[in-house]
Amino acid sequence: MSSLPNSGEFLGHPKGLFLLFGTEMWERFGYYGMRAILVLYLVAMTQDGGFGWSNADALSLYGTFTMAVYLTPLFGGWLADNVLGQRKAIIIGGILMAAGHFIMGVPHAVVAGMEENVFYVGLALLCLGNGLFKPNISTMVGDLYKEGDKRRDGAFTIFYMGINMGGALGPLVAGYVAAVINWQAGFIAAGIGMVISVVMQLVLSKKYLGDIGVVPAAKLSAAQSSTGTKEPLTKVEKDRIKVIFTMSVFSIIFWMGFEQAGGLMNLFANDYTDRMLMGFEVPASWFQSLNSIFIIIFAPVVAMIWLKLDKREPNSPVKFAIALVFLALGFLTMMLALVTEGSGQGSIQISMMWLVLFYLFHTLGELCLSPIGLSMVSKLAPLRLASLLMGIWFLCTAVANKIAGFVGSFIGEGQEAMNNAMGIFIGLGATALLSATAMYLLSDRLVDWMHGAEGKHEPHTQEHILAEELEVAAVKQ
Repeated sequence: MSSLPNSGEFLGHPKGLFLLFGTEMWERFGYYGMRAILVLYLVAMTQDGGFGWSNADALSLYGTFTMAVYLTPLFGGWLADNVLGQRKAIIIGGILMAAGHFIMGVPHAVVAGMEENVFYVGLALLCLGNGLFKPNISTMVGDLYKEGDKRRDGAFTIFYMGINMGGALGPLVAGYVAAVINWQAGFIAAGIGMVISVVMQLVLSKKYLGDIGVVPAAKLSAAQSSTGTKEPLTKVEKDRIKVIFTMSVFSIIFWMGFEQAGGLMNLFANDYTDRMLMGFEVPASWFQSLNSIFIIIFAPVVAMIWLKLDKREPNSPVKFAIALVFLALGFLTMMLALVTEGSGQGSIQISMMWLVLFYLFHTLGELCLSPIGLSMVSKLAPLRLASLLMGIWFLCTAVANKIAGFVGSFIGEGQEAMNNAMGIFIGLGATALLSATAMYLLSDRLVDWMHGAEGKHEPHTQEHILAEELEVAAVKQ
């Protein structure tokens, strides 16, 4: 077992927590900064420094990339647990991601004729690096505390705020740099954030983290005895696994709509939104910061609502249904925007406030689903299958990202884009509402299959509920 560091405390927590806070904040700064300008770069005309791709091709690639982002952690987590250890995996992953950002930032003139090949190399490095970084940094937060330490919940709250600070700042900085200089400078700005993250780990981890994450988890647990026998699944376990599978499938519907943000909605903000504000043109990429900003604002509010409801708090399947309703409301907002501000006109420019409402509704939906889903898997999965079933949850998220790119690609070009956008919004909104209805009707049966894991309302504290919401949502990020 790793010994805990003895480097003192800050604000009542080990100083190592704030090292991990900064490491993750700057990594998310880089990732979300890059993601905010990725599709816009692909569709920008070659004379403007982009690739001049069609909307469909750009969104298809975006879907494939974001799918890979959720698949590679399955392998990266295994490598960290069995070969590298978490600390080394984070360093290697961070270096690979920084290299990916900088390679994407190489000016086209330097690699004339090979621009797209170089771009693909950068994306591949980002995917591989993310796979090593993403599954390990959050785990190390918990390792800073002894079993039963009540500060652990608060630690994840602090850590999660770091994630969203990075997620909010990245698109603002990288998007602004890309708008006033060029696309490559935007990717380099994202890469600088990643370099800061790696340097913090290299310079400070030994002092503030001790030997946490140095030795692979498999070696640490090797001394534990095992009978070597595999017990068959009980009926209760089988029923609980059915709940996990059912809700994982419904999560695909939610993320399929939610992940239009970085693709279709990014293009919509760029091409069909009036972004002038007091003489300043708001970069389209800045809207990608809204989700993180709204999470910081509304996560405590949602936690307070669950606290006030107490015994009337909805069960997990009903919260999933509520999330899907919020998803539908977001697309209804966009339908109203098109209807009230000139649907069918190729030059339509809707107000920015419609997009703000869209992201607000989807963020509220995320807060009703993402924390609940991950908590559900950890609560219901048999211990010997916990990692596999969590992997299935992330696999469904990966599938949803690819479907999101496929659906968004039907936006088309020019005059037809508005009619196609209305069709996409109607289709996604209707699918969300139908899925919400189905989930609500299934909720009692799913609670029965949980066999007591749901519905017992122990005394709540505001800190505990908020921390639980934030801890599992942090894993999603």
